[in-house]
Amino acid sequence: MTGLQLRELSADTALAANSLELLPGQEQFETPVTYANADPTLDPTKTWSRVITLDDEVVGFIRAYFDSSHPEQALQCCIWRVSVAATAQGQGVGRFAIEAVREEAAAQGFRVLTAVWSGDDQGPGRFFRHVGFVENGVTEYGDTIGSLAL
Repeated sequence: MTGLQLRELSADTALAANSLELLPGQEQFETPVTYANADPTLDPTKTWSRVITLDDEVVGFIRAYFDSSHPEQALQCCIWRVSVAATAQGQGVGRFAIEAVREEAAAQGFRVLTAVWSGDDQGPGRFFRHVGFVENGVTEYGDTIGSLAL
């Protein structure tokens, strides 16, 4: 999909990102148990959140976390959330978002990007594998850990 742009989160775009309509059932996979439990340990200044727009309409949201000193290796450089509007899924928005995180992670000196997801193939696992993540572990909460070399 051409014309996609990455924009910093603002009051206006945050509202649009929080209002993205996903495909039915996808909401249950937005926050894996691992992330829900780790959230209090995060330094909010190390969170990287962006929206993806097409013709000034928010069609996606990506949140990543970059903290080389975080005690959990899988959370040092990770995709925390990727959401794509139901009407824009399958059109390259998610891949565009992942590529933006890859570029930022590499610019910050990281060599591996991780993602943690829950659920079977109804969840985001198939998407993450499709864009190159390799499953390489399971968290203490049963969520899958995938990694992508930068």
